[in-house]
Amino acid sequence: MQSPREALSRGDLPAAGAAAQALIQSRPQDAEGYFVLAMVAAEAGQMGQALPMLDKALALDPDNTEYLAQQARLLILLRRDGQAAEVARRVLEKGSDDPRTLDTVGCVLARLGDHETSVAPFEQAVAREPANLDYRYNLAAACGFTGRVDAAREHYEAILAADPGNARSHYGLAILSRQTQEANHVPRLERAVANAHNPQDLVRLRYALAKELEDIGEAPKAFATLSVANADYKRQIRYDFAQDEAIFDAIEAAFTSAVTAPSAGLPDASSIFVVGMPRTGTTLVDRILSSHPEVASSGELQAMPLAVKQVSGTRSRQVIDPETARAAMAADPAEIGKLYLARAAHHRPTEATRYVDKLPANFLHVGHIVRSLPNARIVCLRRNPMDTVWSNFRNLFATQSAYYAYSYDLLDTARYYARFDRLMAFWDRLYPGRVLQFSYEALVNDQEVESRRLLEHCGLSWDPACLAFHENQAAVATPSAAQVRRSLNADGVGRWKTHADGMAEVGAFFAERGISID
Repeated sequence: MQSPREALSRGDLPAAGAAAQALIQSRPQDAEGYFVLAMVAAEAGQMGQALPMLDKALALDPDNTEYLAQQARLLILLRRDGQAAEVARRVLEKGSDDPRTLDTVGCVLARLGDHETSVAPFEQAVAREPANLDYRYNLAAACGFTGRVDAAREHYEAILAADPGNARSHYGLAILSRQTQEANHVPRLERAVANAHNPQDLVRLRYALAKELEDIGEAPKAFATLSVANADYKRQIRYDFAQDEAIFDAIEAAFTSAVTAPSAGLPDASSIFVVGMPRTGTTLVDRILSSHPEVASSGELQAMPLAVKQVSGTRSRQVIDPETARAAMAADPAEIGKLYLARAAHHRPTEATRYVDKLPANFLHVGHIVRSLPNARIVCLRRNPMDTVWSNFRNLFATQSAYYAYSYDLLDTARYYARFDRLMAFWDRLYPGRVLQFSYEALVNDQEVESRRLLEHCGLSWDPACLAFHENQAAVATPSAAQVRRSLNADGVGRWKTHADGMAEVGAFFAERGISID
């Protein structure tokens, strides 16, 4: 009879499950049967069933690092970050020679935002299995996030030498640095686009090509390439702006009718929330703040959306939807604060007393932040509406995330900006002075004055290190990684004007609604 592992490796889940059950019956003290059953359940998407089976395997073989790494992976998928972090650390302490185990624990660390620590297990996985392109891709991405640009480039090129159509590596290489007329990958990307058939590959390749075309001054070609990529992908996901509009409507209605409870939350004052539309300078402000000796960055945490979702009790798959927005208002604000802090604790660096949570979409949850953590500081980035729309349209976000579904259409993005603008005005009326509206353009124009204003709002003393944010060595896992490692410049101001003809309809949309684009 075939072994459970053989069936699992072929993707034959029924056969793997049957073989594992047979192994358990014949050798009940052998952990392997329970482990394979756990992996079968996980592959079928049944994480709630997989974890107890894995626990049984570990009860029989508690020091098995392969089992532990998979346990950490399941825990992170179930959003139990604290437990996942503890298990991942156990694997690192015990060590492993198995490349899959090393890669798995590296991926868990990356999901936890600990990109610096993830590099070592990724390197060890590649050293043990150099031909595995998935392992090498994970290492390349980790190198890019942590500023090891040359190493990242070498790994991406090694992948492309073995697999010329590897879309993830083409995209990773394109965004790693600014391309030039003398050194770019445009011809290679054009060939890759022509040969691509998978829709996910095609959208990545077109974004990579558009980015490099824009870098080398081929603006019309860049705009045309992006337009095709986004139109195709919008059709695939069947996005309708009404989906997001319903969320905005529900939030505003819920807080309009809510009883104001500004002091009902927890007194904790360690959190600094940086919110706003994506690609408006949130990463830049995060770097400025985390350059202060009292502050560290925790990255883009899902802690507040998940806390709100948890107290709402809604069973929808979406983290935020109209039903959740309404139901969450019945919760005790202190409970939301407690759940948030518990989730955030696993991501907080230990060396600082304050930390930045820079999930842009937390602008949807400003009301809950104010009510549940009344001493938290909130900064909202504001950038020229036209630059905001263009920057969202030209950047490929997490394609499976509902947060960014609007970004594949210029007018959808403009509509989203208009509702964001309206919601921020709503929060200002409801909670005057609680949110610092912080202008990207003003910061570029007068870095020190605006940086001082930022620190003052956050209750921080002045520190000149905040002006040298580009020397901050912390990892960056956003599209802004390359930009924030350079000193402040005006390159991003007015960039939309390069595509003025294509953006004309967006300008007209804003003009009709009285939204200034100057």
